[in-house]
Amino acid sequence: PPRSTPKPSSAASDVYKRQKKYSMKFDFGLVGLGVMGRNLILNVAENGYSSLGLSSKIDSINLLKEEGKNYKVDGTQSDEDFINRLSSPRIIMLLVPAGKPVDSMIDRFLPYLHDGDLIIDGGNSHYDDTDRRYNYLRKKSINFIGAGVSGGSKGARYGPSIMPGGDKDAYEIVRPIFESVAAKIKDEPCVSFLGNTSSGHYVKMIHNGIEYGIMQLISCLLYTSPSPRDRG
Repeated sequence: PPRSTPKPSSAASDVYKRQKKYSMKFDFGLVGLGVMGRNLILNVAENGYSSLGLSSKIDSINLLKEEGKNYKVDGTQSDEDFINRLSSPRIIMLLVPAGKPVDSMIDRFLPYLHDGDLIIDGGNSHYDDTDRRYNYLRKKSINFIGAGVSGGSKGARYGPSIMPGGDKDAYEIVRPIFESVAAKIKDEPCVSFLGNTSSGHYVKMIHNGIEYGIMQLISCLLYTSPSPRDRG
């Protein structure tokens, strides 16, 4: 009688699943799956770049998978899993609060990174912190870009303005993705390399100052203008 094919052991099956999982590499990784991060990663995926998110919250990952079910997008809670599933050189964008959270994520990733990988800080970091991180990672042969991102959650989903600074060669790694997802004016993407080290975050600081100044002016005009009733 014909012999039945033996079933693989549970351990062998787990190894196969792990190998298959890591053979599927993603083009872009993003940390922080709040509204802004989730919308940006969906924008990247919709433009044809496979995208992987990292979050400590399983609900955020499930929401990303649900909203991104028509794209090549996935999420994980594991740092090591996140790094191993990205294609080289790895492109990792951080959308976490400025300050210690950025330093914490960099330190968590360093044991898994290779020479030439790229970390992008997309938050509102102070430019002095960006200079410090740039120099720290350069000594470890890791690329670092500080990139201001403007447009809010809606802009993240449908086209933000992006202000990157760092090394020009490092920017070339992510330039196709940034130019694809950025807002367009007369078919020109609203993103351009702004200069070395912290130039991008410095420009974003100036951008925010102008924006907040205009908002303050509008509020002052509304406050001091007579109401329709007072106009008689």
